[in-house]
Amino acid sequence: MSEMSSLIQIEQHGAVRLLRLNRPEALNAFTTGLLAQLRQALDAAADDREVRCVVLTGAGRGFSAGQDLGDPHVAPSREPGTPPKDIGHLLDHFYIPLARRVRSMPVPVVAAVNGVAAGAGASLALGCDLVLAAESASFIQAFSKIGLIPDCGGTWLLPRLVGRAKALELALLGDKLKAAEAQALGLISRVLPDAELMDAAMATAQKLASMPTRALVATRNAMDEALKLDFDTALQREAVLQSQMGFAYDYLEGAAAFLDKRKPAFKDR
Repeated sequence: MSEMSSLIQIEQHGAVRLLRLNRPEALNAFTTGLLAQLRQALDAAADDREVRCVVLTGAGRGFSAGQDLGDPHVAPSREPGTPPKDIGHLLDHFYIPLARRVRSMPVPVVAAVNGVAAGAGASLALGCDLVLAAESASFIQAFSKIGLIPDCGGTWLLPRLVGRAKALELALLGDKLKAAEAQALGLISRVLPDAELMDAAMATAQKLASMPTRALVATRNAMDEALKLDFDTALQREAVLQSQMGFAYDYLEGAAAFLDKRKPAFKDR
């Protein structure tokens, strides 16, 4: 078994790439090794033009418990007089590149949250395009419990998903949020019975993989950009993107298929 497959299980299902965090004995808590391998796996999926959607989930009982505090890169020294580790270094070299990679994927990314998603594990899941969760799943902004702030994009994601007041409540108190509550808040897309989660996630991914990938990704980017634009500028941005989409193969194929009353065969990525 390769080092890559030891921490990230990779499966190909047609045009869907399934990535499974694989430290089940530690609820898939992040180590620098796992973070590096996940980034490599996402890069490989981005570079593979046969991949049209990615599903991210966890092995065992959890999605990810967040950063493993026993990892040598963050574990505080017990020796008197030893200076503390610079956690900002961990973010600069691992979490920031990972968060950027997820948001810049050239294909949709679906998170299948199969258990606890805590700390950076919650941020990673919420940074995906669609988030499906098992009924037993939970989301915990665990940072305040150890004297830290949300990272891996958490400070950007939370207020945009649920508003400032609720984002602060979740981040400051660090209480467990059940999957059904997360859905009610608009934090995630859908809640499924535990036994149905992966089938639903893969069916959703297969549907996305059959759709016009470039347009889906452009939609994600346009919505993210619109959050910082005024209305008129957002309208102008829509016109620019729509012009680009209109010259692409997928629009021509989609329009022709609609007129011909047949199923389109999208190819752009």
